[in-house]
Amino acid sequence: MDLALDGCRALVAGASRGLGYACAEALIEEGTSVFVTSRDSARLLGAAQALGADGWAAGDLARAADVRRIVKAATEALSGLDILVTNAGGPPTGPFEQMSDEDWLVGHDLTVMSAVRLIRESLPHLEASGRGRIINLTGYGVKEPIRDLVVSDSSRAAVTVMAKTIASDLAKQGITVNNLAPGPILTDRLREIHVARAAEAGISFSEQLASFAAEIPVGRIGDPSEVGKLCAFLCSPHAGYITGQTIVIDGGINRGI
Repeated sequence: MDLALDGCRALVAGASRGLGYACAEALIEEGTSVFVTSRDSARLLGAAQALGADGWAAGDLARAADVRRIVKAATEALSGLDILVTNAGGPPTGPFEQMSDEDWLVGHDLTVMSAVRLIRESLPHLEASGRGRIINLTGYGVKEPIRDLVVSDSSRAAVTVMAKTIASDLAKQGITVNNLAPGPILTDRLREIHVARAAEAGISFSEQLASFAAEIPVGRIGDPSEVGKLCAFLCSPHAGYITGQTIVIDGGINRGI
């Protein structure tokens, strides 16, 4: 299927690795001009070069000034914007009783406010596009909360509700807003979680990962490229009738409705 994305312009956040990188890669493969951002400037430069991105700018998405600077740089480099993919690093992990006020504030600023600010700064350009697309990368914990991810799941749930709320209003301007909620995808974040669980269980990381994969109905852990391709589809004209949705991509492990 031709996704008809040739010539579109996208800003992809958290794109130096993992799911953000996979989304940027899929969009570029479909002919989209992509500007990438993340906090780690050295890693981001390497990713931008490997992707063949049309521009990059490092910054902390938890800082309002950095978000303004990044969106300005992206829209100037691309001469506008048609697609925004919001994404940020994972908030602190651990059980509720161990999470401090600072942990909750970090999760809020990193996850919720980064998405809010990226969308707010990008809106004038997406409105001018006439076919704007907003994709928020969240997590399947918004459907079925996950042990030790209370800060992450709560923060991502806030993004989910925000997106659902604004989707109706922005539809009148030709902008769709959707959330991608990945499940067990082989990223650094998933490795971090299962290294901790392996240590807790007193088994090796490979044993922990194999045990976890066996619980997934499709029998394997997902690849970041699968998330990237779904992101590209949602950004395409073929998905113009899909908005305000949270789409789980998790191999069937999530039991929520």
